[in-house]
Amino acid sequence: MNLEPLWHSGPIISTHAVAAIMALTIGTVQLALPKGTRLHRGTGTVWVILMVIVAITGFWINELRQLGPFSWIHLLSVLTLVILVRSIMFARSGRIREHRMSMVMLFFLGLVLAGGFTLLPGRVMHSVFFAA
Repeated sequence: MNLEPLWHSGPIISTHAVAAIMALTIGTVQLALPKGTRLHRGTGTVWVILMVIVAITGFWINELRQLGPFSWIHLLSVLTLVILVRSIMFARSGRIREHRMSMVMLFFLGLVLAGGFTLLPGRVMHSVFFAA
């Protein structure tokens, strides 16, 4: 692993990537933890904060300019914020099944799938993990 490309990519991309990696790690732990406990709620709060950071910093990453400074991937940032709010509302109103489904979907689509695309050649994270 070579972190130089990440640190040289600027504070927005660095913050975005570090928050995403932390969210991926904490989210993986969260999936294994017992649900409904104080630990689950505390870990979930940290995960939500990290995902908000990932989504918000994503608005300032503009390498793919398709519509002014934005691209289709910016829709993922909007969708992430909407799903986070809805998921919290589901949990607070006792709609646990919907909460679980939306959080698991966000974890896999927003972190695992989207994160996988950052590993493609030419992307910063490809250089971090695969460059010599």
